[in-house]
Amino acid sequence: MASDARSIRSSRGVHMADDEDEGPPKRTRPPLRIHSEPDETSSLLESVTDAPSRSYKTAPLTPRTTASHPRASRIQSSVSPSILRTNRTQSFVQRLSTALTHLEDHGPDWAIATDQAYHKQWYDQFTSTDWVNDAVKEAFRIKELRARKDIRGRLALLYDASQGWLLAAIVGALTAGVAFFVDVSESVLFDFKNGYCGNGWYFSRRKCCLSDVSEEFCSSWRTWGEGDRNETWAGMVGGYTVFIFATVLFAMCASAITMATRTDLPSSIRISALDEDLGANRPGDETKKDDGQALRQYYTAAGSGVAEVKVILSGFVMHGYLGFRTLFMKTIGLVLSVASGMSLGKEGPYVHIATCIGNICCRLFPKYNSNDAKRREVLSASAAAGVAVAFGAPLGGVLFSLEEVSYYFPPKTLFRTFFCCIVAAISLKFLDPYGTSKIVMFEVRYETRWHGFEIIAFTILGALGGLFGAFFIKASRFWATTFRKIKFIKQNPTTEVFVVALITGIICFWNRYTRLPVTELLFELAKPCSRNPNDDWRLCPLVEDIPETIKELGIALVVKTFLTIITFGTKVPAGVYVPTMVIGGIIGHMVGLALQYLHLTQPGHFLFQSCPTEGHFPCVVPGVYALVTAGAAMCGVTRLSVTLVVILFELTGSLDYVLPFSLAVMVSKWVADWVEPLSIYDLLTDLNGYPYLDAKMAPIFTSELSDIISSLPPQRIIDVSNSSLVPAVELRRKLHSLQASGELDGGLPLLRDGVLVGLIPAPDLEYALDGLKNEATDLCLMETEDGYHDYESEDGTRMLTDFTGYVDPAPIALEIRSPMELVYELFVKLGLRFLCITQEGQFAGMVHKKDLLKYLKNLEPHSR
Repeated sequence: MASDARSIRSSRGVHMADDEDEGPPKRTRPPLRIHSEPDETSSLLESVTDAPSRSYKTAPLTPRTTASHPRASRIQSSVSPSILRTNRTQSFVQRLSTALTHLEDHGPDWAIATDQAYHKQWYDQFTSTDWVNDAVKEAFRIKELRARKDIRGRLALLYDASQGWLLAAIVGALTAGVAFFVDVSESVLFDFKNGYCGNGWYFSRRKCCLSDVSEEFCSSWRTWGEGDRNETWAGMVGGYTVFIFATVLFAMCASAITMATRTDLPSSIRISALDEDLGANRPGDETKKDDGQALRQYYTAAGSGVAEVKVILSGFVMHGYLGFRTLFMKTIGLVLSVASGMSLGKEGPYVHIATCIGNICCRLFPKYNSNDAKRREVLSASAAAGVAVAFGAPLGGVLFSLEEVSYYFPPKTLFRTFFCCIVAAISLKFLDPYGTSKIVMFEVRYETRWHGFEIIAFTILGALGGLFGAFFIKASRFWATTFRKIKFIKQNPTTEVFVVALITGIICFWNRYTRLPVTELLFELAKPCSRNPNDDWRLCPLVEDIPETIKELGIALVVKTFLTIITFGTKVPAGVYVPTMVIGGIIGHMVGLALQYLHLTQPGHFLFQSCPTEGHFPCVVPGVYALVTAGAAMCGVTRLSVTLVVILFELTGSLDYVLPFSLAVMVSKWVADWVEPLSIYDLLTDLNGYPYLDAKMAPIFTSELSDIISSLPPQRIIDVSNSSLVPAVELRRKLHSLQASGELDGGLPLLRDGVLVGLIPAPDLEYALDGLKNEATDLCLMETEDGYHDYESEDGTRMLTDFTGYVDPAPIALEIRSPMELVYELFVKLGLRFLCITQEGQFAGMVHKKDLLKYLKNLEPHSR
């Protein structure tokens, strides 16, 4: 009826006829959108700094929170959703089928319009990436480029293909530049605790000695106090005081910078902590305030960030964690924390810093800036470059990215990652941070070969490294759940840093080995003995001095182990790679000295029959034992295997020792897995409740799919059996129910007589509802099968909004009798957020990724 004509509006730019006699409604494609301001193509892992809103110091709530619409706390981008979001695309199967069917008929313009109109490019905070959507989106973009056959089109295609290589080169060079700055700065500040250079206060002790032209050894270097190497009691007390003061000062400055990166988590986020706190509460155990909100924070510059980078590369979205602010704060904080002399390393944070650089550089190219899956290819290469500059090992960096952090590593990414690592290593080689033409401090070379009887020693050392790694994980967990649980310490993280730094300064001053920086100590432990006794720090003693050296190393072992345990998890930028290698190096050097003492005192023993009797080449090289055990200890903590062997090979450049390295690492991993199944970063991922599915796992399922699903309540289902028009207020209530359950990236199924006819994701539904002008009275069209003839407005002014563009009409679904192995493979290989379940054609329920994770945690330990 003309008098009852309806005024229908569409939130997708879809125009519909006002007169029922004009036939069924028709849709037109929305115009292409040109982005001239920060919008959904802005960085997915970084808050938009140019937007007229605040940056991510705290987690902002959804803008549409009014008195009439109270809602659960929820993380969103710092930019208004009215600016950021575009249309919800169709399902993967439908999009792919439509593309293959209609591309030839309609030409490339149809593909371009479809890509712009039907691909969402923005993700909520602490949700998961839609890998399938990003893959299809990239396919449409490539089709658009290939459809242009002119010269400009070919040049555009060539430029597009070169963007990845150009970006990899930029990331590698910038990573080397940041590593050079950190290496030079921390060495100067570290040596400043012991003294200063007379030729220039800005020189480190090493460069000061190299610039000294006098005949006396390093006469330009002056220690604090008396200025004569602290030989008097007064000078020693003065040097001791300055050493403690500088240690505490640098540590507190690093902690203050780290605390400035604090980010608050609202109660709707089911995550315990996002930094390396082994004492964090499990999700659901937090102490609540009177208002029912859980006060939880994390600090983006704390720890190494390796576990978080690993989770981000799996598709988890964490705005601001890889941004410029984090990059700047962590770089400066890392310089100060390493200079403080606490038992920590810079190698782990290099992974986080390099990934920040890769994320920021992605903004240079829209191809990577607007596609989260493509962006993660760059982030994988960036993480590898961080390891390349940390250990001077390009091959090790590639394998680290493949073995440890990368979740999606296509073959084309492998060579590009290798290229990025090579650029980073060459750039750092030219910069020469140490003035020795070495990329890293602890690069060594061995001239002797190992002997057959040493196989037994290498095997034992591998077992010791594995036992130490398991012990370190358990001890760190114990310290975090006892001392760090003290209320005052928990509420004041800087107090813990002060206590740890004070203990470090008091203890480390009196031992020649604990006073050295960890990288230099590892080099001294691993290098072969030289003919100059002044260069050996008494690590190559005469036979009568070996027991005394072993005693000093034993004291250093106890001190370093204790300090590393209490330092891990403090709120400063800190890595655990080299500190654990140092502990392993001390163990190995002690064993090597003991074996060398046995050889020197009993040269005729049958074990040493293969040793040379002439020449200057020793039978036992303690440095080899130190480096072998260093790799075994690091393997016990991190469970890296092939990566570690390659790194050790690149550090020594000797093929002769690949077999000892491999044997020790293999035995270490077996022993560590037997004592403690999880590595330090796997344990952090598990305790913090990250939604991470390890693709390397092979779970053994003992139940069926029906055991992990539950029928959804009515408030979690949209029923369109009687009408496809649903009041907006009802959709808002259903959305609140879904968000209250913690499924920020979940979805609401659409049912018609119990049959699944579609699904609308929660982020898309929220965006659509936020765009309504009168939510209290508006109706929403959820399904077009009935057309628009089942509703007539009483006053002729009530508005309808078409939500069908946000509905996935063909969500991925499985029959309830499907094996659990298939369910697991779908979540891991396709990166699904949720999976619909049917039973004999009827909807039976849904399985969210978090539900599967909870189920996997209850399974028996499984093989990897």
